[in-house]
Amino acid sequence: MGWETLKRWGADAARVEPLTGGVANDVWSVRVGGRLAVGRLGTRSDADLAWETELLQHLDREGLTVPVPIPATDGRLFADGLVVMTYVEGLAPETDADWRRAAEALRRLHELTRGWPQRPGWRSSADLLHAETGTKVDLRAMPAEGVARCRAAWARLAGRETCVVHGDSNNLGNVRVTADRVALIDWDEAHVDVPELDLVLPGNAAGLDDAAYDVAAQASAAWEAAVCWDDEYAVKRLAEVRAI
Repeated sequence: MGWETLKRWGADAARVEPLTGGVANDVWSVRVGGRLAVGRLGTRSDADLAWETELLQHLDREGLTVPVPIPATDGRLFADGLVVMTYVEGLAPETDADWRRAAEALRRLHELTRGWPQRPGWRSSADLLHAETGTKVDLRAMPAEGVARCRAAWARLAGRETCVVHGDSNNLGNVRVTADRVALIDWDEAHVDVPELDLVLPGNAAGLDDAAYDVAAQASAAWEAAVCWDDEYAVKRLAEVRAI
C-alpha cells in the first residue's frame, strides 16, 4: 500500500520530512492529529509488528522511555507495514555519565522482559549454535571458519537467562538523552537473547569486569558480523572475533 496507508491515522495525517538512520525501513517525521510523530514503513510481518508494539506498550507502562505506538483511527497499532509512534526528544550521549545512564536503562529493559517470548522468526545466539538461519542471519553465507568462530563466542554465553535485548544499543543514534531521562529508540533489532549482548557500551559504561567484558564483546562482535554479513562492517566485526 505504501505511504497512502498513513490516512488511516486521520484525513489530515501527513509526512513532514525523512529521518536518517533507517536501513531496513522508510522512516519519516509525520504529523498526526496536529502533533509531531514518527512513521516507519517496512516489510515486517504482522506477527513481527504485533510483538514489537506490544513490547513498546509494556515498557512504556513500566516507566521506560521508548517510542509509543499511536493507534490508527480504527484502533490498530500498525497497518500494511506502517507503524506510527510518538516522537522522542533528546540528544545522543556525549559523556561517560550519559552512557552509564544508558546502561541503567538497558538493565531495566532486561529486568522487565525476563521470560518474554522470542520475536517471530528470530533466533537467539544460543539457537544459532545449531540453527543456520533466522530473520537477518544466514550462517550458510559466511565462511565455515567464521561460523565456527562466531559459535565459539556465543557458546561462552549459552545457558544464561534470557530477556529482550535492544540489539543495537551502542549506536549513538538509538539512545536519546535529556537532563531527566534516557530514551531507547529504533527497536528493529530487538529480540530475545542474553542481556550481555546489550552491555558492550563505550567506555565499558555497564561496568563489566574484564572477563565478563571480553565474553560480551566477543559475542557481540560475532552477532553483528552474522546479522550484517557480508558488508564491510560485518567483515570488520568478524575480524574482531578470535580464532579458535
